[in-house]
Amino acid sequence: MYPTLDLGVAMHPDRTILTVSGELDMDTAPNLTEAADAIDLHGQTLALDLSAVTFVDSCGLNALLALRHRVGLAGGMLELCGLCDQALHLLDLTGTRPLFALRTGP
Repeated sequence: MYPTLDLGVAMHPDRTILTVSGELDMDTAPNLTEAADAIDLHGQTLALDLSAVTFVDSCGLNALLALRHRVGLAGGMLELCGLCDQALHLLDLTGTRPLFALRTGP
């Protein structure tokens, strides 16, 4: 069975919340990228609610880093909300935690 990633979008005047659930890995990271590409990020905050993500691998981390870069180029900000312990550990191992704005909830 292949890992799945479920996505939901809630638009607000000053921010967009992209809710992600499942595993963010080599098979599913392109789905996150595709969903984010459909969102107008100009000057917006994009909050990724990752509280239902159970696993993040290096491909998932690369997708998050690329999304951070894209949001920054659009004059916006990326927030990661509700990361699981495994994902936080991955950020710590790779030294990338300081690159992200982390929140406990969306």
